Amino acid sequence: MTDAPLLALTLRRAGRPSGPSAETAAAENMRQLIQLRWIAVVGQTLTILLVHFGLGVHLPVVEMLGVALALAAANLLATMAMLRHRVRESDVLIALLLDMGALTLQLYFSGGATNPFISLYLLQVVLGAILLPPPAVALLLAATGLSYALLIVRHVPLALPTGLVADSADLFAIGRWIGFVMVAGLLVLFIVRISRNLRARDAHVADLRQHAAEEEGIVRMGLFASGAAHELGTPLGTLSVILADWRREPKIAEDAQLLAEVEEMQTEVQRCKAIVSDILHSAGQPRGEAMERMAAEDFLDAIAGAWRATQPHLPFDYRPAGADGAVIAVDPALRQAVWNLLDNAAEASPAGVRLSAEIEDSMLAIAVRDWGDGFAPETLAHLGQLFQSTKGAGHGLGLFLASNVARRLGGRLEARNLVGGGAEVRLLLPLVISQEAR
Repeated sequence: MTDAPLLALTLRRAGRPSGPSAETAAAENMRQLIQLRWIAVVGQTLTILLVHFGLGVHLPVVEMLGVALALAAANLLATMAMLRHRVRESDVLIALLLDMGALTLQLYFSGGATNPFISLYLLQVVLGAILLPPPAVALLLAATGLSYALLIVRHVPLALPTGLVADSADLFAIGRWIGFVMVAGLLVLFIVRISRNLRARDAHVADLRQHAAEEEGIVRMGLFASGAAHELGTPLGTLSVILADWRREPKIAEDAQLLAEVEEMQTEVQRCKAIVSDILHSAGQPRGEAMERMAAEDFLDAIAGAWRATQPHLPFDYRPAGADGAVIAVDPALRQAVWNLLDNAAEASPAGVRLSAEIEDSMLAIAVRDWGDGFAPETLAHLGQLFQSTKGAGHGLGLFLASNVARRLGGRLEARNLVGGGAEVRLLLPLVISQEAR
């Protein structure tokens, strides 16, 4: 099944690729920071209680637990704010500065720069380097460096019990090891998650750029089609007048075969004029103005009847029963897309074409089947992309535009080669009213 050149189709796409935008990626990153903060609240609380009551090291428990409680309250407020407000990069910076400030207070009350858990500062700095732009990272780094310097000169010294003084070196070494494992583990865990969010955002941006390029191509084709339609109007009108004059010629009027051929030429000229009129109408059509709800079977009946008349000698198998009771949204672009798929199938398969429809998972599947040589592998690999055709320049528009029509209507285009020979292209469109709803 090959792809014929297509001119008589202009299209305005309303759809956009779905995926994680920069805003949703920022929101997901904020959720990761909120999870990290809950881990910090639980870890700080358990560590304070263990050191104070388990090891007997006197700590300002009220102040330190108060910091943990304030951090938990800030986390609850951030969670509720995410439900109502859009997350921005400045919010991520504030969250990291808040975490850094809470860590600074906890370290201040527990030995300052001598506390083995001071390496947790690195967690905030690394996360900021991943999530924030350079100016914000510089601000976070400056705040962290200043806090570290202040903790060197100002802090509440740790008062170790007499029994722990001899083992203090070992305790601090164990504390530094625990701090290292915590920082390394949390960095691995959250960098993997955050990197996944950033990759998904970048993929979404690339997808948007691809779709923007496709839309630009569609606009160029629409402008070209409109211009060509204006240019074709005059010669088609001339042909129509000439054919009408021929029908009145005695020699032609008396020859039944010639008269039938002239009538067939008139029919094709009228069809060309109708296509040109549709192009010009679509070119000035506000988006969505031509959209209408229509019974799927009536829609297919009209296309099948009109297309069959243009291919009277080609075997045509029409099976609309599977669409009985379904209603879809249609517009001229959809009619032209189905018509073009039928033309492609007829060109590839002189043995015949089949048009069928059925309901699949609340979608109407319009299938065009042929018994030709099938699609080339590269065509299937790049289905719906512009100018993916083995027939050379000027081809490859049919599947591309059919794919964009389906996507604009909330559906999709599928194609496959069949085991028994030939190929099948399916337009899957969302139902307005399904069989069950009627």
